[in-house]
Amino acid sequence: MERLSIFVLRRRRLVTLLAVCAFLAGLAATPLAIQRLSEEYAHPGMPAFEANREIVRIYGNGGYQRPFVPVVVLPEGMRAQESRQAVGRAFAAVAAELPRARVVSYADTGDPRLVGADGRTTFGLVFPGAYSDGSPPGGGLGETPDEGPVIAAAMAPVLPEGSTVRVTGLDALAPGVDAGGVDVPAKIGIGAAAAVVVLLLVFRSALAFVPLLVSALSVFVSFAVILLLTLVTTVHDVALTTMPLLGLGIAVDYSLLLVARWREEQASGHRGDEAVHRAMRGAGRAVLSSGAAVAIGLVTMVVLPVPFLRSLGLTGMVVAAVSVAATLTVLPVLLALTGRRLERRRARSAAKGPAATPFHREARAGCAWSAWARGVIRLRVPAALVSGGLLLALAAIAPAADLGLPESGDLRASGPAHEGLAALRRAGVPSGSITPFDVLVTGDPAPVAERIRGVEGVSAVLAPDGASWRREGTAVVTVLPVAESGADAGQETIARVRRAVSDTTAGTTAGTATGTGIATAAGTTAGTARVGGNAAQSMDFLRHAYGAFPWMLAAVALVTFVMLARALRSLLLPLKAIALNLLSLGAVVGAMVLLWQYGWGTRELLGVQPTGSIGEFVPLTIFAFLYGLSMDYEVFILARMREEYDRSGDTVHAVVEGVGRTGRLVTSAALILFVSFAALAMTPELDVKVFASGLALGVLLDATLIRGVLVPAVVAMMGRWNWWLPAWAARPLRVAPSPLPPGGRLST
Repeated sequence: MERLSIFVLRRRRLVTLLAVCAFLAGLAATPLAIQRLSEEYAHPGMPAFEANREIVRIYGNGGYQRPFVPVVVLPEGMRAQESRQAVGRAFAAVAAELPRARVVSYADTGDPRLVGADGRTTFGLVFPGAYSDGSPPGGGLGETPDEGPVIAAAMAPVLPEGSTVRVTGLDALAPGVDAGGVDVPAKIGIGAAAAVVVLLLVFRSALAFVPLLVSALSVFVSFAVILLLTLVTTVHDVALTTMPLLGLGIAVDYSLLLVARWREEQASGHRGDEAVHRAMRGAGRAVLSSGAAVAIGLVTMVVLPVPFLRSLGLTGMVVAAVSVAATLTVLPVLLALTGRRLERRRARSAAKGPAATPFHREARAGCAWSAWARGVIRLRVPAALVSGGLLLALAAIAPAADLGLPESGDLRASGPAHEGLAALRRAGVPSGSITPFDVLVTGDPAPVAERIRGVEGVSAVLAPDGASWRREGTAVVTVLPVAESGADAGQETIARVRRAVSDTTAGTTAGTATGTGIATAAGTTAGTARVGGNAAQSMDFLRHAYGAFPWMLAAVALVTFVMLARALRSLLLPLKAIALNLLSLGAVVGAMVLLWQYGWGTRELLGVQPTGSIGEFVPLTIFAFLYGLSMDYEVFILARMREEYDRSGDTVHAVVEGVGRTGRLVTSAALILFVSFAALAMTPELDVKVFASGLALGVLLDATLIRGVLVPAVVAMMGRWNWWLPAWAARPLRVAPSPLPPGGRLST
């Protein structure tokens, strides 16, 4: 690192010019990159996604979209069979009001399963069509336009007098979330404001704005790189939500570490370029190792066969790499050129006091954090037991996470949608009727529909022969399960339907369906009948995304171990770091289960009703982001402990000095990230709320219980074994060995 600082300081004018050019290029590239971001949540290769996409292409509705379910209760003495025409006129009014929608009811099919046991209650399905802007139907639960009032208003005037109509369905029952989107500039502004306040408290001078300058450079240059990436691959617009905030946090983290170390060197009497070189020698390696840790964590998303997750991983890796590059090249030049001038006011203020230097506070470790470290060391066993026990308790809840669709019982318990569902239940209609799924059939749908009717767990099968259900040589068959698709029984029903469809079409003769482009070969099931729907797509996603996750986790842990073993010159410190990191991640998922699945404080903290599940992508994304960010802080602290131990040979001194020197920095950096992610959690989009609240919780838990208590406690308990790196392990790592010190006392 010192050689790099010598290189850039000798070329400071060139580095400054290149940095200005890179900033301007990034500024110009940002709007172009944003325009090229994709808005499609595609899952190519997943059977249900391909079926849903084909259904939407041909019919303009259905597929992944959940239907609205109008429930009509006729007046006393009137039965649905006798009022079939009147019910038909009501549903026809819906079709006229929503011409892109696909509508089905008892009037169309005569299916008695669409009538309740009381004979007065009947229901139908309305699959919304493409939106007015032409975009396909879809979206997160509760984030699609609520067509319930429109449907009810169209039906009520033509129903028999005394009838009631209530529109239910998962989207109608979902928490009322405004689908207005994420106000990214406002969230960035909140994060930047938090960074300014925290940095001013830390530095108490204009030097506080230097990390923000590096952060701005990193974010805009990252957009330029993303623009180049869009030329060779698809980058999803989810990057626009997370990348600027992640860039703000990471770049400030790295800059904060290097600037604080530069001030330490100034306090020790080093001036000019020499202070920069020494700061780079001490903090530069930690920055490089931290950046590598962030990249390693994000690799888990890059290799997944899910494009929008891959976009998150790629953009995260880009901003981490650019932040490291800017911190290690541009920041040394800024410190050499302007560092002393930015501290001038602080210097004048310090000259009036007893200290002779404006950096007298940096000459020693923070008193409060050093005292905290001594207290943790003194009570290291109970501290580890209490904090570790709390984290283990949260982690033990994590396996209970529900990643599928929510069930109606977890959603609204009042209002018209709930009243409609209650009417269905009173009439003996299975609640699974509000979570139907489509099957796309090539050719005659009758054999497929008949086979599905015999599947255990299926309540009804709808296959009308109208133009809304049969096009281009295909047909849509809608299956109503007994159990809701979010329940285990509902998912088992989908699996049985898939097997039944496969058995039905296995002997189909060779041929190609006109206009579909789907080949059908003898002895195969390709393209003959494919199960789609929201729940089937979710099941495919979970299988694709999480199937290889244990192996991926093992590979990430192995790479992290090698990197940290080389950086810390220890065999046991990397194992401890990985174990605590995984414990922290498990605790975060457990906390998410309490918050979003069980609803502990969701209404009070975020003003949102919980949905009974935490979302299929949340654990993956939280792991990918927090693994790197948590390891980021771990490296900062442990690298400083290693440095202090090499200088003193005393574990107690290393822990106290390491925490004393880095505690304020880690807490400040974590506070900035916490505020940024907490601001993002205030967005109206439910999925983003869940994701961002998980990141905020993770940063909070990691900076308090993990780094503030468990790390110093466990290092103190491990004593001399922390620093052990035998010669046989040092050789392949190409670092100097660190033999086990003699003796067994903590201080050795």
